[in-house]
Amino acid sequence: QVQLRESGPSLVKPSQTLSLTCTVSGLSLNSIGVIWVRQAPGKALEWVGGINSGGSTYYKSALKSRLSITKDNSNSQVSLSLNSVTPEDTATYYCATYVGDFWGQGLLVTVSS
Repeated sequence: QVQLRESGPSLVKPSQTLSLTCTVSGLSLNSIGVIWVRQAPGKALEWVGGINSGGSTYYKSALKSRLSITKDNSNSQVSLSLNSVTPEDTATYYCATYVGDFWGQGLLVTVSS
């Protein structure tokens, strides 16, 4: 059974770095890509970025200067790091597979002092 699970803080202060982890089970990160998507309250889903099976990364242009996505194949984890966060980064963050339409349940992250 394929499962993705997001983990990380639910509250981050402005200007700090948001670090999230997506743990994947039932699939090997050697053979699949993983993306991060977020949905701000009352807004549409927004693609954040992703990493493919070979480790190449792709970032939303508007976030590229603040964003890093890495993976650890041995631990089946994909990590997202977003620095200098503002309240506009408040959203539910999801990880998902490039193909196969497997999604995590999502994690609501609030940026507030």
